[in-house]
Order: sequence, then structure tokens, then C-alpha cells
Amino acid sequence: MELRIFTEPQQGATYDTLLRVARAAEDLNYGAFFRSDHYLHMGSTDGLPGPTDAWITLAGLARETTSIRLGTLMTAGTFRLPGVLAIQVAQVDQMSGGRIDFGLGSGWYADEHTAYGIPFPKEKFGRLEEQLAIITGLWKTPTGERFDFDGKFYQLADSPALPKPAQPKVPVLIGGHGAKRTPALAAEYADEFNIPFASLDDTEQQFKRVRSAAEHRGRDADELVYSNALVACVGRNDAEVKRRADAIGRQVDELKANGLAGSPAEVVERLGRFAAVGSQRVYLQMLDLADLDQMELIASEVMPQVA
Repeated sequence: MELRIFTEPQQGATYDTLLRVARAAEDLNYGAFFRSDHYLHMGSTDGLPGPTDAWITLAGLARETTSIRLGTLMTAGTFRLPGVLAIQVAQVDQMSGGRIDFGLGSGWYADEHTAYGIPFPKEKFGRLEEQLAIITGLWKTPTGERFDFDGKFYQLADSPALPKPAQPKVPVLIGGHGAKRTPALAAEYADEFNIPFASLDDTEQQFKRVRSAAEHRGRDADELVYSNALVACVGRNDAEVKRRADAIGRQVDELKANGLAGSPAEVVERLGRFAAVGSQRVYLQMLDLADLDQMELIASEVMPQVA
């Protein structure tokens, strides 16, 4: 099982903070550094000093890291036009030397759209389907050929479909809890399917849905990577676990039930249970970005036992 770092900068983080975490993740041999794509904080935090844009952040990190993969869980489809987003991601992939994983979701947080004057359409899933078709279509179009798309929500005509990413194929992540349309979309477009903050039972059920959808399309279900995103709260002893839980405003029992909390041994055991239902990769949601010691602890005492 591969472990990756997942951050939520809208809760309060500067670019320098994110750079420090990304470099630490790289030095500690985590598989990737990911961030959310939100413009408004959630819960009781004040979110200071304010939001950072996901793709501007990743562009900076692309130039200031050397080996770690970079990506989003998930880019909000409501924030950007698909043609523009295809250009942005391709450029950042070039800037990183081919280290981008591209997660795309429909967008869901209405308040952040209101706060920053971003349209929040009722029909988001249909737009997401067209966005995926356009972005992957633009990237796949051979250089020198043109790309056209005539959809319900988007129309492109005579596009040169440039620039191209550095990678021959940028890994596409699709995720969520939807029982029908989400698995079907993953089966068509995804290289990786991610289920965020789910129980073992829900994880197993959703992975089965995605595998079934892939097979229905005539695709080998094992072509996809299956992953979870789970909050991390790991300590050397009970006191350290509680201190870390208090720092992020959570209860230890709740974190043990719904995330990855406890001693390294407890977390290794819980990761093994996720692996048993098909999870191959876990994104560790790190809510206290000042606590690099927790990343070091997981890298030294958890990662070697699950790799």
C-alpha cells in the first residue's frame, strides 16, 4: 500500500507552509503531495491568511520539488472551464517533468461559490462528464490534428488541442460515494478511483461497484488503482494521540472509528483492513500542517510495514 499526503489549505495555510510540507513529504518518501481545491474554510476555523489556488500552488511546487508526485483531491469542476483547465494541468505537468495526477470532481460547496462570485449550476454531474471528455480528448488528440466537441454544456471547435502534458497519459482520479453514475464515470475515464472518508463496509461496496462498472464496459477492473482518503492522527502514546486530536478539534474515539488514529501499530492494523477490501493507496489527510513530526513518525513506523 502506498501512502500519500493530503492537505486542506482552505483551513488556513500559506504557500510557504505548503511548500514545507511538500518538501518534507518528498524527503520522507511519501508517494505524493495532494491538496484540496477550495476557496472557503469550513467549520469554526477562520481560515487565515485566506485561500490559495490549487493549480497556482501546484505550479510553484512543480518547480520547487524534484521527485514527488503532485495532485488534487479534487479539482472543482465548477471553478474552471474545461479547455482552460486542460491547458493549466498540461503546463504544470510540463513544469514538474511529468509528476501530476489529475483529480476532477463536480464541485459541491455552494457557500464558496457565493463568497467569490462563482456560478454554481444545478446540473453539475452532466458538466463533469463533458469536462472529462473534453480534457482527456484534448490531451489525446495527436499534435497537428484538431479537436471538436459539441455537448449540452460546452462546445469546442477547431481546437489545436495544445499544449500537451509531459506524460504520455496524465493519471485521472475520479471519486465519491455515488452508487451508479460515479462508478460508470470512473469506469470510462479514471486511472484511479478514490473514496473519501468512508467506512470499511462502504469502501468495499463502492470498490465492487466500480469494478463491476469497469467490467461492464469491457475493461479490466484491475487496470484501476483503488484508494481511500482518511484523516490521520498518529502518536507514539495515548497522550500524543490526544494532543494531536485536540489540535485539530476532533475526538480520539471518533478518529479511531472513522479515520487512522492511534499508535503506529494500531494504524498499521487498520490500514491492513482497508487493504483487505481492495485499497491500494491511502491519502493521509493532515489537518495540522505545522506538525511535521507526525509525518516523520508515520514514515518511519507505519510506511515500512505497509509498503
